[in-house]
Amino acid sequence: MEPPHIDTSKQDSGRRRPWVVGISGASGTPYAASVVRGLLAAGEAVDLIVSRASRLTLLDETGIAFRDAHWRADLREWLARGADGKPETFPVTEAELAQVRYWAAGDLAAGPSSGSYPVKGMLIVPASTACVAGVALGLSKDLLQRVASVTLKERRRLVVALRETPLNGPTLKHLVALDEAGAVVLPASPAFYAGATHIQDLVDFVAGRVLDAAEVPHRLYRRWEGELRGGSRNEEAPDAP
Repeated sequence: MEPPHIDTSKQDSGRRRPWVVGISGASGTPYAASVVRGLLAAGEAVDLIVSRASRLTLLDETGIAFRDAHWRADLREWLARGADGKPETFPVTEAELAQVRYWAAGDLAAGPSSGSYPVKGMLIVPASTACVAGVALGLSKDLLQRVASVTLKERRRLVVALRETPLNGPTLKHLVALDEAGAVVLPASPAFYAGATHIQDLVDFVAGRVLDAAEVPHRLYRRWEGELRGGSRNEEAPDAP
């Protein structure tokens, strides 16, 4: 007798498959906030990992102390803050926060530490050179590095948004190793052709490129369409000479 057919398509359709967002200790926490907002706006679920070093950076850049016991309230305050430091710049709903699952950086038994845990991929933003080295060498010293290693071994999308400069030889070799392993190496390099008029525009450009690499739709920046726009997004292009 043949075994009964199991319709796995129906099982998978109801399964939560988040993007893991890993935040390392490099400067650039507004990039991470913009990426998370973009994922939630696109209807994506998010598993969040905040490294110990990134908590110090977040405190320094925003004044927000990210606490394990109060992570939801702290995350809401962070996501609502603009890149210029102004609070309550962006609306953050309870429905959006309900799509976020937080894992402590020291929890090596967390769901995403296993390849059997269903995720779409991982976005490390911002990524420090120490984080890059750890992932490239397979150190798995904390949950962030462990999940990145799992992402690579499972052949899932890994986007590494490096935010440090200048880069020395060892770091460049680590970045090549990540590229060869299948990761997308995406330096946090804002562009100006999109008509940026505010620091938030520059932050959103980088966040938008991270989401582009993950093939997540968004409207964070104005895309190049082969026509000069004359600077600001609010200005008309000058007449041709």
